[in-house]
Amino acid sequence: MKSSRSEFLELRGRRIHARIWGPDGSDGAPTLFLLHGWMDVSASFQFLVDAMKREWRVIAPDWRGFGLSQWNNDAYWFPDYVADLDLLLAHYSPDAPVHLVGHSLGGNAACLYAGICPERVASVATLEGFGLYVSALTEAPDRYRKWLDELRAGPVSNRYASRAEFAARLQRGNPRLKSEQAAYLSLHLGQETEDKQIVVAADPHHKLPSPGIYHREDSMACWRRIKAPVLWMAARESFIMKRFLEPEGEADYLERIACFRDIRVEMLEDAGHNMHHDQPERLAQILEEFLA
Repeated sequence: MKSSRSEFLELRGRRIHARIWGPDGSDGAPTLFLLHGWMDVSASFQFLVDAMKREWRVIAPDWRGFGLSQWNNDAYWFPDYVADLDLLLAHYSPDAPVHLVGHSLGGNAACLYAGICPERVASVATLEGFGLYVSALTEAPDRYRKWLDELRAGPVSNRYASRAEFAARLQRGNPRLKSEQAAYLSLHLGQETEDKQIVVAADPHHKLPSPGIYHREDSMACWRRIKAPVLWMAARESFIMKRFLEPEGEADYLERIACFRDIRVEMLEDAGHNMHHDQPERLAQILEEFLA
């Protein structure tokens, strides 16, 4: 297992943790930014980093409110991830365009940023970060009401008696997850409470339903401005792809792909949404071929 080190940055009033694998960059090793998904942490990329053949300087932040980064202890807004990413890149790569790989939430943030600041991005790979499902505008009142009700009640994290119990819960959620992977993730994705129980290392406010309606057109406008090559990675057994590949979802899926001027589409077999856990070796091979 490749070793990593931690650094902490002050970004927009939050203490943000970055996990770094490989050299410090002074020896000319290329830099790769890995951006994790919702209810995940930077250490989740360990299996992918271990599978990479080329020497990379890998920088993976914990988004605000996840892992070792500071919590909001209040609601979270998606544009904050894009703004945090902008300052993170300014710190670690102030001049050179960057290579971005994002999973789910991280992939959505990476693709938005690549269209908002195309001069800053050399390439972008989105691992099932394809935008959100479209909701009817008429749902807005109910969504706001649900958000207010849950905000008033206060979010709560599920608790587990031990890291072994938490690891077992991770495996129930993803049967492809090996026991040693689950044990490793339980150390980083779980944190101990004062009463020695284990909870997910994330601000429970992340679980609040979003009050806003997702506007697909906003994302698509950003995607159309991306100049860098894009790798669009889907997983055959993912719950996301199963919905997109239904007859009523397929046209929407193809319209999203059509927004990118330079895109390579790959479907990873025998993998679910967390493809970086299920097929790290195959994913690393595809990524390094793309980045080459």
